[in-house]
Amino acid sequence: MYSSLKVLFSYIGKYKWPIFLGVILSILGSLMVVIGPQYLKRISDEIFDGIGGEMDMDAILFLACIVLTLYLLSVVFNTIESYIIPSTSQRVANKMRRDLNAKINRLPLNYYDNSSTGDIMSRLTNDADTVGEQCGASFSMLATALSMIIGCSAMMLYTNLTLGLICIIPPFAGFLLMRFIMHRTHGFYVAQSVNLGKMNGLVEEVYYGHTVVSAYGAEEECKGRFSDINEDLYRTAYKTRFFTSMMPQITGFVSNLGYVLTCIVGSMLVIEGEITYGVIVAIIVYVRLLNSPLLQLADALGGMQSLAASSERIFDLLLAPEMDDESSKECPDVPVRGDVEFRDVNFSYIEGIEIIHHFSLQVKAGQKIAIVGPTGAGKTTVVNLLMRFYEVDSGSILIDGIPTKDMPREKVHSMFSMVLQDPWVFDGTVKENLIFNGADVPDERIIEACKAVGLHDLIMSLPKGYDTELNANTGLSAGQKQQLTIARAMILNAPMVIFDEATSSVDTHTEKKIQKAMEDLTQGRTSFLIAHRLSTIRDCDLILVMKKGCIVETGTHEELLAKGGFYSELYSSQFENCN
Repeated sequence: MYSSLKVLFSYIGKYKWPIFLGVILSILGSLMVVIGPQYLKRISDEIFDGIGGEMDMDAILFLACIVLTLYLLSVVFNTIESYIIPSTSQRVANKMRRDLNAKINRLPLNYYDNSSTGDIMSRLTNDADTVGEQCGASFSMLATALSMIIGCSAMMLYTNLTLGLICIIPPFAGFLLMRFIMHRTHGFYVAQSVNLGKMNGLVEEVYYGHTVVSAYGAEEECKGRFSDINEDLYRTAYKTRFFTSMMPQITGFVSNLGYVLTCIVGSMLVIEGEITYGVIVAIIVYVRLLNSPLLQLADALGGMQSLAASSERIFDLLLAPEMDDESSKECPDVPVRGDVEFRDVNFSYIEGIEIIHHFSLQVKAGQKIAIVGPTGAGKTTVVNLLMRFYEVDSGSILIDGIPTKDMPREKVHSMFSMVLQDPWVFDGTVKENLIFNGADVPDERIIEACKAVGLHDLIMSLPKGYDTELNANTGLSAGQKQQLTIARAMILNAPMVIFDEATSSVDTHTEKKIQKAMEDLTQGRTSFLIAHRLSTIRDCDLILVMKKGCIVETGTHEELLAKGGFYSELYSSQFENCN
């Protein structure tokens, strides 16, 4: 726990000073409260001594004014602290969310390949919220509790050594017991955060694939997985709540024991004439004051456990290896011709399990290249390497004679328009989706692209046309979403184009429209088409046939059919039942 909190404290940087100020103010507020009973003791003694005689009302009034002033100062200090600590904690959480968001953009794709989306979301939301709630509050509460415990203990001993020693033993025994319990329960807090992340991941996964789950009748299996995770979460949450709930019971018992000892021992000392009535009043007030900080100490320790567990998960992400800093890389700002070359490229997602083997290819500017092969042949991996979504294990990829590893990733990405197999549409208007991350795109260009892919009439039939908001309930089919993403690529107008199964989600009639749009888009541009429908790539300048990460055949459609090899088998298998 302490290592996580140490890392957190060094991370918050300039925000530690407001938190430190808030802690100081909370300590000052506690000291004002601790000093008060000393004057209550004197007031009680003045009143007791005045019974049956003349009371010194001026002295009593003066002492009452001092007590009132001390308590007012305590209110002022605590009010300022209650503003500084929460606002600073939320600034820390805000900074942490910004850093997490920036970190997500710097992580390599293989991190996401090995992580649950829901778990990452949980760190960005639940764990960041926990830090925002507990970051300053736990430290302030801990400082307040300790200052009250130490202050009250010292003043009890100062008031009367014998009675103070007897009444101090129960609180310190309770503190040691709580410290032991909290030390043993840290693992439960960590497990609770981990299980919450697993649950978020499962819910996100099942919700996103709800149609598939229903189609395959996997509801019971998903319910079983949910029940297992939910049961684990219940056990860890139950244990943390159980042990946390023990703290008030311990402090309540300690407080009551203090009252009993004060009354019994104090009465005996008053009878023997060793102490005054005011001493008992002061000790009783201190025993009462000790009850609250012991509860606060329990809450503070519980909050710090949650804070440490959430911080540990957040810093696991923030400190994860990221892509190399490429701010020092420069690339000549010259027009991109589109010459592409793969030189003996090898690649593996998992070390030791190679996916691409000695891949070499030369593509001239403006050529249309098709990549075909069975599932798992490495087709999408090749374009992912070209886009620098992953780094090659060996070999190199060059664009216009310049290795892509010598270019900033953003520069490489800007050279391509990319249409993926799964269309991606975000919440926003149709127009915002079409000009995604673009600026100053004229409406004429947007309409022209939509007409080219056969989407304009559909958009105009929507309630607000191009200003219609798109979301999960808009009702666009998968094919219509694919048309939208192709129009987006046309609007981007990048020097090179990648189509990854771009027509896999559309019907034959729509496919013909998209094929015409793709022909217009690829005209004069270096293009890479990944396709399973071999009928869509007949006019490509070069077809690469891949199998198990290697190029097994190359040539045009006619040349490959004439060879009667693997491509011919694939083509024949698609049309074997056609006359």
